[in-house]
Amino acid sequence: MSTLKVGVFVDAENIKFNGGYQLKYDVLRRFAARDQGTLLRLNTYLAFDQERAREDQEYAKKSSSYQQIVRDFGWKIIVKKVRRYTDDEGNITTKANADLDLAVDAMLQAENLDLVLLVTGDGDFLQVVEALQNRGCRVELLGFKNVSRRLQQQADAFYRGYLIPDLLPFAHDPRNEWGTPGFYVRGVCTKWFGDKGFGFLRFIKTISPNLWITDPRDSDSPYESVFCHANELVDNLTAEDMNNRESVFEFYLEEGETDKRLVAKNVRLLYSPSS
Repeated sequence: MSTLKVGVFVDAENIKFNGGYQLKYDVLRRFAARDQGTLLRLNTYLAFDQERAREDQEYAKKSSSYQQIVRDFGWKIIVKKVRRYTDDEGNITTKANADLDLAVDAMLQAENLDLVLLVTGDGDFLQVVEALQNRGCRVELLGFKNVSRRLQQQADAFYRGYLIPDLLPFAHDPRNEWGTPGFYVRGVCTKWFGDKGFGFLRFIKTISPNLWITDPRDSDSPYESVFCHANELVDNLTAEDMNNRESVFEFYLEEGETDKRLVAKNVRLLYSPSS
């Protein structure tokens, strides 16, 4: 049994506005503990607008209900109050910055942790990652879009949140059964033969400690490869889109007519670093 001590710190506002809206905290917990690690810290830093809550009972009710759901999954919620600032022209902006709180909490807990999963895309955490690593922690990063390139490179591992099974719901199919024929997944293109009009997409079948085994031919790999014909590309996808290994695609799975192997249908571009 693993003795890995794990801490998870979620920059919820950054994630919310950068592709991670409706992130499932129960799935994130399972992902963080995928190697049977002991979860010592599960912290998420949420914004709450007190002024709006006084005027909007529906907002207050939804916020309270959401926080309770997250707590029920075993998370500690650190609430950051929204502050309003007025510039010289009378324009009002709101801000609820949890960066300092998250950084201090992570540093104070570092001596008790072997692994820190940092859920954010904010490059301001670069020095925090370096400091945690210098204190002996392995630091993994999970984000969706607008993730600092330098932060990705500094982390010991980076995971694109779109690719984690069930971490984000499918708005068009809330009861989706990830990886099952007749349902949707998100994945990347591993090979594309533009002149031949076909290629192969790869997705993660299940949350596993073996995410480093990316070759689907390995029996220990949690990945699966599926065939894709050019006729299944929508939204005017090009060979350049398909050959970009950082692009994330959303597609429907069906069993092939002859050998029952999975094939990709209705392939759409979900994320591209250039978009």
